[in-house]
Amino acid sequence: MPELPEVEALAGFLAERVVGRTVEKVLPLAVSVLKTYDPPLGELEGRAVTGVRRYGKFLDLATDGGPHLAFHLARAGWLRWHDRLPGTSPRLGKGPLALRLRLADGAGFDLTEAGTQKRLAVHCVRRPEDVPGIARLGPDPLAPDFTAEVFAGLLRDERRQLKGVLRDQGVIAGIGNAYSDEILHAARMSPFKLAASLTPQETAALYEALGATLRDAVERARGHAAKELKAEKRSGLRVHGRTGEPCPVCGDTIREVSFSDSSLQYCPTCQTGGKPLADRRLSRLLK
Repeated sequence: MPELPEVEALAGFLAERVVGRTVEKVLPLAVSVLKTYDPPLGELEGRAVTGVRRYGKFLDLATDGGPHLAFHLARAGWLRWHDRLPGTSPRLGKGPLALRLRLADGAGFDLTEAGTQKRLAVHCVRRPEDVPGIARLGPDPLAPDFTAEVFAGLLRDERRQLKGVLRDQGVIAGIGNAYSDEILHAARMSPFKLAASLTPQETAALYEALGATLRDAVERARGHAAKELKAEKRSGLRVHGRTGEPCPVCGDTIREVSFSDSSLQYCPTCQTGGKPLADRRLSRLLK
């Protein structure tokens, strides 16, 4: 799943290519992709794109005097840019193609989604805040007003584990499974530690780790073409997706905890005092 750093890079990539150019056609090709009906997609056509902005893990294209096209790539979605789109129209419901946006000069992009779970979501709205997922977003962790005091206030009464709090888009916008693992590793904290139990010193350390991890990832992603961002993300991860590999900090073996539809990775030496965390899925199988 693309998270804040990759979506930020995609926003920059798209802005360089679509701002000032006119939308010719927006064609939804998967039944489930379009989540709105008013305004219709046709209102985008014939309008110039005036800006591209990231909201959490959402991308938003604004048009001149018209609606916005906002989309969330979800777990298996991606954006594919074409300097020249094929001349023939794609067939509805065939393959991974979910939506095509064609510009008046023949360039454009496709939104694709692999797998059977179709979660990629496209919204045509008057304002970005009309998208429920955008309206409920918490503060952006890269915004200037996301201070250490704001962060501490978010955690103060949280009785949940840090992993879940960091991934909650209503608490902090843009962090997903991968970067929550990376942030907690950088902060040397267990993903199961309760947020409200942090001392002021631990809260400050987590705030610094969060900012540094995301800023570093944004810098690595910046300037890459859309097709390169997935590989760039994987290459920069230190613990997430690296089960069984040595920790780059201490050399201990990176461990995993599996859930029904996801998993987390961590280093026991760096994060849990050398104690492996219980893998709940495996524990159930052994009962």
